[in-house]
Amino acid sequence: MRHATFRQLRVFDAIVRNASFTRAAEEMHLSQPTLSVQVRKIGESVGQPLFEQIGKRIFLTEAGRALHVLCGEVFASIDRFEMAMADLKGMKTGRLRVAAVTTAEYFLPRLLGPFCNRHPGIDMALELVNRERALERLRANLDDFYVFGAPPSELDVVALPFVENPLVVVGPADHRLCAEREIDLARVAAEPILLREPGSGTRQAAERFFAAHGLKPRIRMELGSNEAIKQAVMGGLGLAILSRHALEGFSGVAELDVVGFPLRRQWYLVWPNGKQHSVAARALLDHLKADRPA
Repeated sequence: MRHATFRQLRVFDAIVRNASFTRAAEEMHLSQPTLSVQVRKIGESVGQPLFEQIGKRIFLTEAGRALHVLCGEVFASIDRFEMAMADLKGMKTGRLRVAAVTTAEYFLPRLLGPFCNRHPGIDMALELVNRERALERLRANLDDFYVFGAPPSELDVVALPFVENPLVVVGPADHRLCAEREIDLARVAAEPILLREPGSGTRQAAERFFAAHGLKPRIRMELGSNEAIKQAVMGGLGLAILSRHALEGFSGVAELDVVGFPLRRQWYLVWPNGKQHSVAARALLDHLKADRPA
C-alpha cells in the first residue's frame, strides 16, 4: 500500500465503526464530497475496493477487512508511543480500554475509581457485556484488559486473580429456608432455581458444584441479567445463585446458609498471552497488584 496518509486511515476507521458514510463525515467534521475523495484515494492506494454497498448498507470487502486490522495495529502502536513519551516526561497519560462481564459492574467502578484519581491523565473506557461478547472482544484483541469470573480455558491468555468473588444462594426475604442453618444442598436442588443464561461464569460454577454432589438443579427460568434475577427472586419465583457483590445495597432478598457455600471464586484480569502493554496498562496492573490481598 503506497501513499495512504494517517488521516485517510482515520477516515476509513470512522466509516467502519459507524457503518455509515454520513455519520463518519459528521464524526470527522468533513463534508460528504471531501470524505468521498479520501475514500477514493485510499482505495486507489490499496488497489482494491474496500467497501461494497447492498441496498442502504455498506460492508467491508476482504481487502477492507485486512485494512481495518492494520488500522487497529497502527493506532495502537501510535498510542503506545505517545504514552511512552509521556512516561519519559514523568507523566502517566493515555487511554485504557477494559471489557468486563456484567456482574463486575457491582464492584469494578469502585475499584477503578482510586486508580483514575491517582492518574487523571489516563482516560478509562469500561465496557460491560455478557460473557460471550467479552470473549468475542478478547479474540479480536479490542481492549487492554478483560474481567472474567472464570478465565476462558480455550484461549491462550494470562489471568491475574485480583479480588474475591464469593457465590451465594439467595431467596426471598420471607422464604421458609431463611431461618434455617446449614441447609443441605439437596434441599436447594429441589427448589425452583433461577440462573443466568448458558455460558455465564456464575452458572457454570453453580452447575459444576451441583454435579460434583450428584445433583441436578431444578431450573425454573433463565434470565439475562443479575438485576432481573434479583427481581424474580424477590417476586417468589425461586432461589438463585449470585455473586455476593451483586447483593450490595439490595434488601429484597436474603442469603441462605447452605452447606458448601459460599463458593470461593476469584475475579480475574485477563489479556492475550504475549500482548504488549501500554504505559497506562502497566500502571493499572501495578495498581491492582499492589491493592490485591496477599
